[in-house]
This record gives sequence, C-alpha cells and structure tokens, in this order.
Amino acid sequence: MTTLLLAAVLLAGTAPEAAVPAPPQRVRSVALAPGEACPRPAGDEVVVCAPLDEPYRIPKPLRRAEIAAKNQSWVNRVATMDEVGRVAGGLPNTCSAVGTGGQTGCTQSMMRAWAADRRQLARESAAVP
Repeated sequence: MTTLLLAAVLLAGTAPEAAVPAPPQRVRSVALAPGEACPRPAGDEVVVCAPLDEPYRIPKPLRRAEIAAKNQSWVNRVATMDEVGRVAGGLPNTCSAVGTGGQTGCTQSMMRAWAADRRQLARESAAVP
C-alpha cells in the first residue's frame, strides 16, 4: 500500500508544469494629442497610450507656487525685515515720505522692482519646455 502511494507521489511530481506565457516582443509608448485614439496593438505587442494635454506629473496648481513665508530661509526673512524697518524709519535711500532723506531712494527702489520683474519673467520662461 505504501509503495503504491509512493509511486503515485513520484509520478505526480513529474507532470509537466503549466505553460507560462512569454513576455511581449514589443512595447510601444504613444503620446496622444487631444482627440486622438489609442492605436490597436499588432500581434504580440503592448501599446501604452498617454495624453499630451497634461504632459507633466506635477499638477498645474502646484508647478509655480511661490515659497510660503514659513518655508523661506532665515536669510530671506531677515533681509525682508531689514528692508521693512528701513522704509518705515525713513532712512536715506528708502523712498519713504517719512523721515529725512527718504526720497533719495525712489529710483533705486524702481530699479530693484524692475530687476525682480525681469528675474521672474526669466524664471517663468525657463520653466516652459
């Protein structure tokens, strides 16, 4: 009886294994313009379709977010506080109507604002692919 069971177990172990399908020979990645349909795969092929209307992985509202004040470095925080204190105190070269010599910095203030606008435009144009 035990020899019969042993023979059955040995014969069951030599049975052919289930056939494993072969991986596809070709994988094609297609970028679709709005309104286009994904092409049909031909034969042993996998087609991966991605729409072009949203080519970036980062959502649009998060792409050009300004850095929040709580996430600014201490250097930037101190520079901002220093500038606010200078303008409020009417120190020279601050373009302030308060204090002595505050009016002397209006041209410098306009030039700083212009330079900041140019830097912002350059950053925005560099971010566009």
